[in-house]
Amino acid sequence: MAEPRVLVLGVGNILLCDEGFGVAAVNRLEQDYSWPDNVRLLDGGTLGLFLMPDIMDADLLVVLDVVLGPGAPGTIYLLEGEDLRKSLSFRDSTHQTDLVDTLISCGLAGHRPETFIIGIQPGDWQTLSPELTPELAAKLPEFCAKVVAELARRGITATPRASA
Repeated sequence: MAEPRVLVLGVGNILLCDEGFGVAAVNRLEQDYSWPDNVRLLDGGTLGLFLMPDIMDADLLVVLDVVLGPGAPGTIYLLEGEDLRKSLSFRDSTHQTDLVDTLISCGLAGHRPETFIIGIQPGDWQTLSPELTPELAAKLPEFCAKVVAELARRGITATPRASA
């Protein structure tokens, strides 16, 4: 049996402070870990529906994003099922679509991958700044470790690079 095709997708607007956390996380994961050949890491930015070809090419989609939940800034969430709508970057985007709508569109077009989100409660997601807040920047290693652990729980192993 072929290995499942896995897409780790960091999303968000890197010009809006913590809103770009998902992109920062996927960049950190690419820098600090070696991944099996069946795993692809992608900076999805704010592309919304334009990500459909990449999403449809995956069997498992892992979205890294900011999530507006009940916790304090820096709280890390694992979302599946209807909780996917809590993902911030696919909501109110310039493409007017959220993640669930994008996944429904993928299903209608022929393939909707199994999906979960690992998200983090932002501190500031509205200020025009390319920098994460210090609080969320400090959470990047812990967040990435949770992504690696969640994937390992599903049988996908990343190897830390020697320089990490």
